[in-house]
Amino acid sequence: MTVMMVRRMNTLDIDGVLAVEQQSFTTPWSREGFVNEMNNELSYYLVMVEAGKIIGYAGMWLIVDEAHVTNVAILPTYRGKRLGERLMSALLEHAKNRGAVRMTLEVRASNTVAQGLYSKFGFTSQGRRRNYYTDTKEDALIMWCEKL
Repeated sequence: MTVMMVRRMNTLDIDGVLAVEQQSFTTPWSREGFVNEMNNELSYYLVMVEAGKIIGYAGMWLIVDEAHVTNVAILPTYRGKRLGERLMSALLEHAKNRGAVRMTLEVRASNTVAQGLYSKFGFTSQGRRRNYYTDTKEDALIMWCEKL
């Protein structure tokens, strides 16, 4: 049995994160997007690594006392093993340690699996952004966890 480790992302992880991103999203972020995030003092990203391979990642922005989740993704072959829960738990813990009192995110209205994950952490749907996703014009649900 191999050990999965969660640690802070760095610029050397971008290739591995891009592989996860491209297999997880219909409109993946670019390399430049992740380079910019690594240089953004408000951002904080984690990677999940197994045997030297990045199998998932999660990121957020910390703005005063609020955390905004940007992405959570696990390679398709590793899904269904509660690894997303581990990443979300680590993000929440870091946000609390940095003084955040609440957290928000947007999720595709059709992504009931992700909504279920976020609900486990106390997130509730508080609104909708119409046509938020440019690739499909799908709405996003705005979810909030009001107390970290």
